[in-house]
Amino acid sequence: MDIKNQLEIIKRGAVDIISEEELIRKLESAQKENRPLRIKAGFDPTAPDLHLGHTVLLSKLRQFQDLGHQVYFLIGDFTGRIGDPSGRSETRKQLTPEEVRRNAETYKKQVSKILDIHKIKVVFNGEWFDKMSVLEILKLTTHATVSQMLARADFKKRLSDNKDISLLEFMYPVLQGFDSVKLEADVEIGGTDQIFNLLIGRDIQKDFNQEQQVVITMPLLEGTDGAQKMSKSYGNYVGINEKPDDMFGKIMSISDELMFKYYTLLTVEDLDSVKAMHPKEAKVKLAKIIIGKYHSAETADKAADNFEKVFSSRQIPDAMPVFKISGPVKVIDVIVGSGLAKSKNEARRLLQQGAVEFNGNKVTDENFSIVLPGVLKVGSRRFLKVEK
Repeated sequence: MDIKNQLEIIKRGAVDIISEEELIRKLESAQKENRPLRIKAGFDPTAPDLHLGHTVLLSKLRQFQDLGHQVYFLIGDFTGRIGDPSGRSETRKQLTPEEVRRNAETYKKQVSKILDIHKIKVVFNGEWFDKMSVLEILKLTTHATVSQMLARADFKKRLSDNKDISLLEFMYPVLQGFDSVKLEADVEIGGTDQIFNLLIGRDIQKDFNQEQQVVITMPLLEGTDGAQKMSKSYGNYVGINEKPDDMFGKIMSISDELMFKYYTLLTVEDLDSVKAMHPKEAKVKLAKIIIGKYHSAETADKAADNFEKVFSSRQIPDAMPVFKISGPVKVIDVIVGSGLAKSKNEARRLLQQGAVEFNGNKVTDENFSIVLPGVLKVGSRRFLKVEK
């Protein structure tokens, strides 16, 4: 593929490319020498359950794979014990070596749904850091300054809020930068919150007389609420291992505006064609594409049919009572709080009898939490619209 077309694919959805001229030069050189570029992305295995937010970066890595380049999937088994301070308002909890190894194995299994696992090189930065002496690691600090660290937006905010910053956290960007030296990375990809760390990598490569890596940042994907970045802690995530019906319902709940961002970052669909479609039709197509990718086309079609039966069937009334929630609420509390049951004991009996459904899915566990808008059905005729 010619350089222009490669560049067009690489640029789709990207926020920063530092610099595009350097990237073109690297692509031209790789093509001339018939060798792949070394593409690096680092993952601290702190949250092994992947959701669509994680797949933004992973999909970009897959594009590089499809263009014939070599992806280095770096698992920070060493730096994961420190914790990346990016975007944090407080010091991260340090993981034990056992937790890191367990999470790393889970990551490797899950990314195989997106990346060609047979063509990536999985590396652990403990391979070099565990062998370095204290003196060697301390010498790495000469490649960055305190003033550089204090210029970070997240560190600035924590200082202004009188929150602690450990010296250990100052080390993280330096160690991540040294990873690029060890891998001789041509390109490093990360989220927009990673740009400081990625640029430090360029500086350290220069100090080690290496050609500097091109930095590419990808946007942080908003969750289904359209406000916060996608995260399990915010309850606004769509997990790639979730049930197809749950995934379909969550995707159909997003705004039309957010839908186009999902199309841009999570698919290769032509956006002009998508914008010409009716919003609901486009959203159904998006849900099918995503579910088809992580499950199968057959289960995607079935989830679409199930959704249509639940939300388009005349069985659901046009008008129904509304119950508003501001965060995750246990279903038993919604049933009682809305007046669909007079007591928790009555609500428990309804759950045990299989008389409760949320978004078409039967609910029997009283500890089930409702986190997204939808329709709660109790019995055969009582409906409740749950809104944020």
